[in-house]
Formats: sequence, structure tokens, C-alpha cells
Amino acid sequence: MFRWLKTMKEDIQTVRDRDPAARTLLEIILFYPGLHAIWFHRLAHFLYRKRLYTLARMVSHISRFLTGVEIHPGAKIGRRVFIDHGMGVVIGETAEIGDDVLIYQGVTLGGTGKEKGKRHPTVESGVVISADATVLGPVRIGKNSRVGAGAVVINDVPPNSTVVGVPGKVVKKDGVRIQPLDLHHEQLPDPIAETLGAIFHRLDRLERRIEKIETKLSGRYNEDL
Repeated sequence: MFRWLKTMKEDIQTVRDRDPAARTLLEIILFYPGLHAIWFHRLAHFLYRKRLYTLARMVSHISRFLTGVEIHPGAKIGRRVFIDHGMGVVIGETAEIGDDVLIYQGVTLGGTGKEKGKRHPTVESGVVISADATVLGPVRIGKNSRVGAGAVVINDVPPNSTVVGVPGKVVKKDGVRIQPLDLHHEQLPDPIAETLGAIFHRLDRLERRIEKIETKLSGRYNEDL
């Protein structure tokens, strides 16, 4: 019992640390559905490990109704995990989430088939998963990595990396460690925009070369006349 109370206190402090909108202790306890979802899940997961599957699913279902967050009782969630806003978050049965992970609304940690065994993602410690991102299958998101808003991840992500786009593409920042609490989503690199920029730059160079060739050919034609 003392361990559970200590963990709940740690969860509350995590909200204070990560959400600048959190003002009072009472506000955090009463009005943070992501926090409530984590607490409900701890109870559901305890019942699940005791093989009380129906009761565990009932607790999970009540949590989904009250918080808008659906976490299967079998999912393994570490310490100081914060689900911000929470609405629409779905976490599958064999998903594993490490410590100090931040998950925004609309995130899905889902499977890709009906096979048995490990079929959901493993999210290592310090990861940030932005709004409406989808991570599918038994992939691994490395420590301190960031998944951009709306990204669809279907392959492993190395530690200290950023992944964006559909399908998700990894962009490394010259080996510099990405801080897990760096939440400036607007600064995430866009590989599609970068690729289009490179294409436009090359087209501009080709157009200038064609103009030079046309100018030379025009000059030779005038000399012949």
C-alpha cells in the first residue's frame, strides 16, 4: 500500500514537472484524465497478472469511459509516464513503455495482425510521442527519441533520434542527444519538405543551364545568317 501511494505521489509530481498549466495539487488529482488512466491501468494490470482477466478488462473499460484513454490491462507501463490530455490514446496488450515517457492525445501503440505473442511496440525510456502519432507492430522506439505529430512508425527507431512523416522517417541530429523534455514540435525536421526543396533547387540549376545553352545556340544561328 505504501509503495502504491509513493508511486501516485511520483505521478502527480510528473504532471507538475511536465505541464506548465498544472497549478494546484487538487486540480491535478481531479482534472487530469491521463493521470487517472495511468492509475486505473495499474489496478487493471495488477488484476491481469493475477489472471483475473474479466475483472481487469472491466476496470480498463471503466477507465476508457471516464478518461477517453484505452489501455489494455496486459500492457506494461513504467514509472513517471505522463499522458497529456489523453483523449483517443490507444495502447495494445503487448505494448511496453519505459520510464519518463510523454504521450500526447490521439497516439496509438497498435498491432499489425492477429498473430500471437509480441505484436505491439516497445517504447524505451525518455521518449516523446506527439499528438496523433501511430506506432504499429513489434517495433522498438529507442531511448530519448521523439515521434513527430501525425507520424506513422512501422520500423525500429534508433536511440536519440527524431522520426516524422508517413511512413515515418528517422532524422538524426548529428549524433547530438535529443532532450526528452524538449517539446517544440514545430521545430521537428520535415524530410518531405527537405526533399522537395532539393528537387526545386536542382530544377532551378537545370533551367539556368538550358537558358545558357539556348543563348549560345541562338548566337551561333545569328552568326550563320
